[in-house]
Amino acid sequence: MKYQNPRFYTKMSTIKKFICLLILLCIHPILAQNIWTLDDCVAYALEHNLQLKGLQYTEASGKETYRQSIRNLLPSVSGFSNYNIRFGRSVDPNDNSIVNTDFFSNNYSIESSLDLFQGFQKINTIKASKLIYRATKEEKLHEKYLLAFRVMTAFYDIQFSEGLFEIAKEQESVSRSNYDLVKKQIELGLKAGADLYEAESAWLTDQLNLTQSKNTLEAAKLRLIQEMNLENTSTILIDPESENTESYTEGFAIHSDSIYGKAKEFIPILKAQNFREKAAKKDVAIARGNLAPSLSLFGGYGTGYFETTTDSLGTIIPFRDQISDNTFQFVGVSLNVPISEGWSRRSQVKQRKIALQQARNNVQIQEQELFQLIQQLVQENTSLQTETEQSKQKVEAQSLAFTIAQKRYEKGLINAIELFTAKNLFASAQNENLQVRLRLRVNKKTLSFYQGLSIFNIQ
Repeated sequence: MKYQNPRFYTKMSTIKKFICLLILLCIHPILAQNIWTLDDCVAYALEHNLQLKGLQYTEASGKETYRQSIRNLLPSVSGFSNYNIRFGRSVDPNDNSIVNTDFFSNNYSIESSLDLFQGFQKINTIKASKLIYRATKEEKLHEKYLLAFRVMTAFYDIQFSEGLFEIAKEQESVSRSNYDLVKKQIELGLKAGADLYEAESAWLTDQLNLTQSKNTLEAAKLRLIQEMNLENTSTILIDPESENTESYTEGFAIHSDSIYGKAKEFIPILKAQNFREKAAKKDVAIARGNLAPSLSLFGGYGTGYFETTTDSLGTIIPFRDQISDNTFQFVGVSLNVPISEGWSRRSQVKQRKIALQQARNNVQIQEQELFQLIQQLVQENTSLQTETEQSKQKVEAQSLAFTIAQKRYEKGLINAIELFTAKNLFASAQNENLQVRLRLRVNKKTLSFYQGLSIFNIQ
């Protein structure tokens, strides 16, 4: 039996451990990278988008404006105090007598007023501010959906670029194999040297296409990263297999009118425009309220201290006693009737009516744009379904043509240019089919959204 040195086994075990550790270190960055689904991308973008944060502040401001309009119904209360020093000949504020001495006085009062009637301006202001607040909420939701659609578009652009990159790799691999084949055939004297230049040219062209496809893929990833506001990273891995490839419009009648009827009920921007139209109506009522008389109730409590107030012995009455003795109360009603202010109030009414007409026109514009968009989506859906089937058949035909051309080229029956043409036609058919399939997927998802289906996890 042959003897083995134990140190040999120890050394081999150490080498194995070192190799395993090196492998783990190499694959760790790959394993550490997150694989993003479309839902993950949308959720991250909604949380980190700065424009949405700005709209949150706008919404918060509108909410506070609405709350303050309610608080404006409360009575207004104010306090007053002063300290006066008078010199020379003046009127004693205590008894209105003429004095020639220097003296000082203090006055203290608290007053309150309550509007009894102002042409219902405050009530209409509450309703208008509430409608504006609801409009800002819908506008923020609309921006969320727009961001989600931009992220979805960028997500599918990556899938399309990845598909182009895989096609380019296949084309480059075929050209490299053909180059190696021609090189061997030249060595065997079966082909002339000029054939090698043609094969090399085709290979170099496909290498360039591969590089361009890779650059396009990196640019598509960068667009998604920017839409998500994903920091401290230069690349991203997506999970296309997580996407549900079934028809999102299955079971629904694809008609513009029916989809438009459903979309009008929940599309945020359309609801926001309707809220703003209603708020404009309230603004007209507020302006008309300025033409009506206003009635308010007011009252107050006051006291004062005067250095000229003395007793029968000529001693100034102490501050505490004066504050108690000089108290007074008042209550009253104020009526204000607008007569003429250069016709400014009636001009305000006219301006608010014009603003109402603009708001109504904005609603009609939004409805028109929505209907036209749905019309376009329905038409594209029909066209893309036909194009998808036809492009699939074209890929199959070009694949068969390229396979035959490859075999004929290997037998020397056609030249490199003819093979290169067949290969490019096959690649072009693959590109068209990939693009049409992804466009159809986006189209179906978009139509599903307008049909009221929840394609994004957005509250």
